[in-house]
Amino acid sequence: MTAAGSCARRRPERHCPRRYHRTECNQPDAIFRHVVPPDALPPSHVILGAHLSARHTMRFPITLLCFFITSLANATATDAWVVKIERWGNPTYQSMHLEQNGMDLAGTLGGDPLVGRRDGDQIAFTVTDSSSNRYVYRGTLDGAVLRGSSDHPDTNVPHRRAQHAFSARRLPQRVSTAPQRHVFLPTNYSNVFSAERDPVLTIWPGDSVRTSTIDSGGVDEQGVTRALYGNPQTGPFFVVGAEPGDTLVVHLRRLRLNRDYADSLDDIVGRARATSMADKAGALGKPVRWHLDRERGLASPEHAGGNLAGFAVPLRPMLGGLALAPADGPPLSTGDTGRAGGNMDFNEVVEGNSVYLPVQQPGALLYLGDAHAAQGDGETSQWALETSMEVEFAVHLIKGKAINMPRVESPTHIMVLGQAGSLDEALRAATGGMVQWLAQDYGLSLPESALVLGSVVKYSVANLAGRSVGMAAKIDKAVLSRLQRLHSQPPSAP
Repeated sequence: MTAAGSCARRRPERHCPRRYHRTECNQPDAIFRHVVPPDALPPSHVILGAHLSARHTMRFPITLLCFFITSLANATATDAWVVKIERWGNPTYQSMHLEQNGMDLAGTLGGDPLVGRRDGDQIAFTVTDSSSNRYVYRGTLDGAVLRGSSDHPDTNVPHRRAQHAFSARRLPQRVSTAPQRHVFLPTNYSNVFSAERDPVLTIWPGDSVRTSTIDSGGVDEQGVTRALYGNPQTGPFFVVGAEPGDTLVVHLRRLRLNRDYADSLDDIVGRARATSMADKAGALGKPVRWHLDRERGLASPEHAGGNLAGFAVPLRPMLGGLALAPADGPPLSTGDTGRAGGNMDFNEVVEGNSVYLPVQQPGALLYLGDAHAAQGDGETSQWALETSMEVEFAVHLIKGKAINMPRVESPTHIMVLGQAGSLDEALRAATGGMVQWLAQDYGLSLPESALVLGSVVKYSVANLAGRSVGMAAKIDKAVLSRLQRLHSQPPSAP
């Protein structure tokens, strides 16, 4: 459902999430089975860590603090944590790697060198960035949590100092390098794409997750309201190792409807209405209940008669919402889109396809929801066939490869989704994104890409109903098969 469609059920309020969870196994707001015990660590080891994002200068994001401390020996090892820094009420995030040798600490924080000491449960370390600015952290370790204060250069007057509170949560250790399968049963949902919300589950590249979504109005498969209307999302899922500048690949292995009805409208969005419809438009906008015949694979409007008697459409389950947390700053409403996805309402986000999203935050923080039983191009009825769904997905990480916008790959096509305030701008974005893909994966220059686009590209309208609109550029992979693909496809890609 689009942002405008969400407003039909009143404007969604901003979700107010809890802060960081302790560990997945004792999280109070979710029920799931984690096949890898998150705290399965040798008892002789104590784990410390923290997490920040881009540079400490100006950003000071939360730190994915990787360090493993041996309490009674001089051996060195690493582990992962997440640290949040509160700068004048604004949380930021980043990654850190740390080693302990005896009482000495060394490593990196956001790529900058770190040195420090540990004395019992007291931790102190200093980070020096490429401009020789120093950042001093002092904290107390309490089980899986590290809390303290940090001393940074003032963002406006560098020779002055500013103090900021920080906290860190430990990430679970990976017990096995083999891909794991997880089952997550959500009981709490989000109405924003945000880095501030607690991860519901920590996973690793190669892992798969089986979970579920509720519909855009917050209703589950039993017809019970579980969340606020406005495209509530399941997540976020924290992917260990994902950093800004990487690309997360989400393989949609299984999308299955889990109830026998969907809701829509008999409407035509304003962008698609011709002036000749104006005198009749007052009759539009009524809710329509659809029957979903899962056995036959058909959807039909209930109580349809007259000229629509017997009308039915094929079921093609899809996810309207799929996104990673945006970069530091205000969260993104689940009715909106950004460069890392969002309420895309693109009807190629279906089972068997893979979605590529640019990582903006440590851990990527993947959200999904707004399931549709079927949807035409553009979601012209304001609401598609809104329903709930069972979802199984796997994740893969492409390190050091940045993309500008969402991509989708099917067994037959590569697709880029351009999202903007107008169709003209969305068309330019989709074209630019496809040129980037052809350059990155096939080594094509701009003139070479122009020849490919001019001969085979196809465009479709992905979304018309939101505050932004979407255009998709598509190329059949068969016409590219004689070109050498410079980068191999990730595992499980179509």
